[in-house]
Amino acid sequence: MTIRELAARRGAAVWLALGLATAGCSHSGQTSPQGEGRTDMANKMVITSTAFGANQKIPRQYSGEGRDVSPPLGWSGVPEKARELALIVDDPDAPRAEPWVHWVIYQIAVTVTGLPEAVATNEVLASPPGALQGRNTAGQLGYMGPMPPPGHGVHHYHFKLYALDAALGLKPGVDKKTLEAAMAGHIVAQAELVGTYER
Repeated sequence: MTIRELAARRGAAVWLALGLATAGCSHSGQTSPQGEGRTDMANKMVITSTAFGANQKIPRQYSGEGRDVSPPLGWSGVPEKARELALIVDDPDAPRAEPWVHWVIYQIAVTVTGLPEAVATNEVLASPPGALQGRNTAGQLGYMGPMPPPGHGVHHYHFKLYALDAALGLKPGVDKKTLEAAMAGHIVAQAELVGTYER
């Protein structure tokens, strides 16, 4: 056998080995992290409203120019390990150092799948039963609708839902900072719906 024939045979063996290795990698790819990632995304918590869509205008009736009542909200995908839900609504476009807080509501049971329109402004709610409300930036209890300064452009209102792995045990009437401090280390899922408003 000549040196050229020997080299050719060795080359063929190398390409055969590489082909088998590639085939093995392709087979193992069926359980890749990418596939698991798609599964996780399918189970993600989601919050929606029948009053407005994502990044769409919040109807006037839910603003400070209208009836100033809270919009209906619904959600799904709450993790099994969640023990309590909380909701914060704020406006980072407000002309101040910190976002303007429009709503703080917490101790929502994990069996609850949404909030009705025009939630009462009580500290302790009958619907959903046992839920508590905190104070907005104006110092008021409950929901405060959009009322941006005239001519200030489009403001974005973030409805942020949190699933928590523990009951926080907070009293009624806390502010956003107190709620966020209590939630630290306990958030197992989060969902957000953004609505807009302009005057």
